Amino acid sequence: MSESNSSIPKQTRLYTEHVALAAKMVPFAGYDMPVSYEGVLAEHLWTRSHCGLFDVSHMGQARLTGAGAAVTIENLTATDTNQIKLGTQKYGLLLAEDGGILDDWMISRPDEDGFFLVVNAGCKDQDFDIIEREKSENTYLEILKDRSLLALQGPKAHDVMKNICPQACALYFMQTGIFGFEGTDLIISRSGYTGEDGFEISVPSELVEILWQKLLSFDQVKPIGLGARDSLRLEAGMPLYGHDMDEGLAPFEAALGFGVSKSRLDRGDIRGHDRHLAQKQGRGERIRVGFHVHDGPPAREGSIIKTPAGETIGRVTSGGPSPSLKKSIAMGYVTPDFAAIGASLLVETRGKSFPATVVPFPFVPNSYHRKPSI
Repeated sequence: MSESNSSIPKQTRLYTEHVALAAKMVPFAGYDMPVSYEGVLAEHLWTRSHCGLFDVSHMGQARLTGAGAAVTIENLTATDTNQIKLGTQKYGLLLAEDGGILDDWMISRPDEDGFFLVVNAGCKDQDFDIIEREKSENTYLEILKDRSLLALQGPKAHDVMKNICPQACALYFMQTGIFGFEGTDLIISRSGYTGEDGFEISVPSELVEILWQKLLSFDQVKPIGLGARDSLRLEAGMPLYGHDMDEGLAPFEAALGFGVSKSRLDRGDIRGHDRHLAQKQGRGERIRVGFHVHDGPPAREGSIIKTPAGETIGRVTSGGPSPSLKKSIAMGYVTPDFAAIGASLLVETRGKSFPATVVPFPFVPNSYHRKPSI
């Protein structure tokens, strides 16, 4: 997820639906988007206990097809496309030549027709330009401007989906497929950005109002804005592009090493290979960690992180009060010797320092519908 500014915000197909629901609209990633409907706290807690519906149609969707599609993805990311089996999805990182993170995205194979990509709204023009410029021969990029994207998230998401598309309920976490709805195709994955069970649904834009209204007709479902989306992803320990990661950071220091394929790292054919290997081996200068702040106001982006002796070692990249835990949580970058779970830190907020303790990600345990281990 990413954000950017635009002097003339665009609108998703659901703009009038948001206005009709009295949403508070704000500019985000070049779009006029709902930040809240009835309040961030209420929407956050509703998603954790029931089911939230998010309009994320501002994000970029595309198909990458042709004989060189897999090679193109591997040239630009740290992903081993052999691991993206039919009906599965992988978290991927678009890398600069030196291994810095240009964006994070989802790469999936919902059918036999190449790859389906979902990229961040604020980076989508850049991402698609890079793919178009650097794609292999016999490779075709189709930007799906005629599709919208909804996210249905929360413990009741399965119960709702079985009334909309029961076949999709057979999916496990990070699985995907194409399913019929109102005479058209939905591309559905079992994934999301909240740490809860849920589905992301790509739908032709001419039908998105129908699907939106149908989902909201269930008592378990309420519309949720970007404010609660941000607090939910923070509790889930998920980074926001442009805040918790950027081109100056590489995957392992950003605590995103799971996005780097071991087979690719072993082969040495990843952009910035030596940088990744050094960071994996603990030879990096910084690492993203999560921590609880025990006293004082919530730690916000930009707050200084110090050692117990008062030495500055980093800054907070995301932070705020956790509605689920009822305590202040934050993430930021520190030197490796203060990155261990249980390490003591100080966070300076409003000119005063408050004690904090490094804790593991996620802050709130996730509730993904995972495939049982055999």
